[in-house]
Amino acid sequence: MAHSVPPAPAFGDLLPVEASDAVLDFLAHRRSASALALRAPGPDDGELRDILTLAARAPDHGKLAPWRFVVFQGEAKAAFIADLEAIAAAREDSPKALAKLGKIRTPPLTVAVISRHVPGEIPEWEQRLSAGAVCTLMTVAAQAMGYGANWITDWYAYDGAVDTLLKLAPGEKVAGFIHIGTVAEAPQERVRPDLAAITTDWPG
Repeated sequence: MAHSVPPAPAFGDLLPVEASDAVLDFLAHRRSASALALRAPGPDDGELRDILTLAARAPDHGKLAPWRFVVFQGEAKAAFIADLEAIAAAREDSPKALAKLGKIRTPPLTVAVISRHVPGEIPEWEQRLSAGAVCTLMTVAAQAMGYGANWITDWYAYDGAVDTLLKLAPGEKVAGFIHIGTVAEAPQERVRPDLAAITTDWPG
């Protein structure tokens, strides 16, 4: 898929704040694609590098980069899913757990965003929120390149056996699995929040 990602600015470069109708239009129509509707081809190595680079520009108080990426594709992804199937089969809810693996099995590319807490002045809550911002930007970057993307957690983001499989360090958590691929069918618009119900003016 043709796209153009400009070179990253150098440290200290001035980055003017400019309006962009194209970005506003994109955000107004942004919609997650069903993971079950994602097919090959997925991003190539260069596109994936661009997606991760853009995602890593997420807000990050303290410049801690309290997150990292684990990429699943090809035979390595198939082996990971086989391990997940074995873990699912041992769970009390095994039929349901096995069925939910379709969402990670179908897309050609999955990126796990691993959240970590760096002890220090920056509150842990803010560091976890930064990982969530990374997940959001990754889906936006993938979709801006013309791919479908879906941010999912599901049971395998919270299972201790999967934590061991992923070799998570103490304090690390899965912020999400970002599934990316070519959309087999266009997603439909869903119900959006009623802004009047969730917005108030501070009375002063």
